[in-house]
Amino acid sequence: LHVDRQVVGCSDHEGEQAYNLDGEEKWFADFIKREGVEPQPPFVDHVSYVDGTYQTAEANQQACKTSLDNARRAMKDFKIED
Repeated sequence: LHVDRQVVGCSDHEGEQAYNLDGEEKWFADFIKREGVEPQPPFVDHVSYVDGTYQTAEANQQACKTSLDNARRAMKDFKIED
């Protein structure tokens, strides 16, 4: 069995999207350089992602930030103790 994982996360100033297989990173979005990176070593069969994967990661960041804003608005009146 293999563990295939996708990570999407964001904050007000940063974001992340990455794909991993068995704990090894296969692809991640470099939002500073505005490109996808495939950090696979040369001794493995290279796995490439389809065109548009980086653009999808950018769209996911917008959705993540919208969800973050919605959660903040929904939780603004909750006391820390709750």
